[in-house]
Amino acid sequence: MARIRATLLALTIFTAILAGMTLPIAADVAAKPAQVQAAETMARAEIEIGKFLAMALSVGICSAAAGYAVGKIGVAAIASATEKPEIFGRTIIFAGLAEGIAIYGLLVAFLIWIT
Repeated sequence: MARIRATLLALTIFTAILAGMTLPIAADVAAKPAQVQAAETMARAEIEIGKFLAMALSVGICSAAAGYAVGKIGVAAIASATEKPEIFGRTIIFAGLAEGIAIYGLLVAFLIWIT
């Protein structure tokens, strides 16, 4: 019985010492919540700015590339359709594939947005 009391006393003393060490650390963290919160807000703002810039570049570059591709394919489709009108339907498929580039850019922007 005396051995159990000695063990409990040692555990109590150890817990008190541990609490005495951690309380100043917790008080220091509690004293600076405004500074920490301001730093976290600035870091999040920088991340958001980077995300929106990446989204804008993704959509912008892909849309410009799709517009260029559709323009080139459209001219070729009309030129080939004047010679053989029956292949006009097949040439429109290529224009649709070129428009897919813009959709991929938009998809990448949505993936950046949700992360």
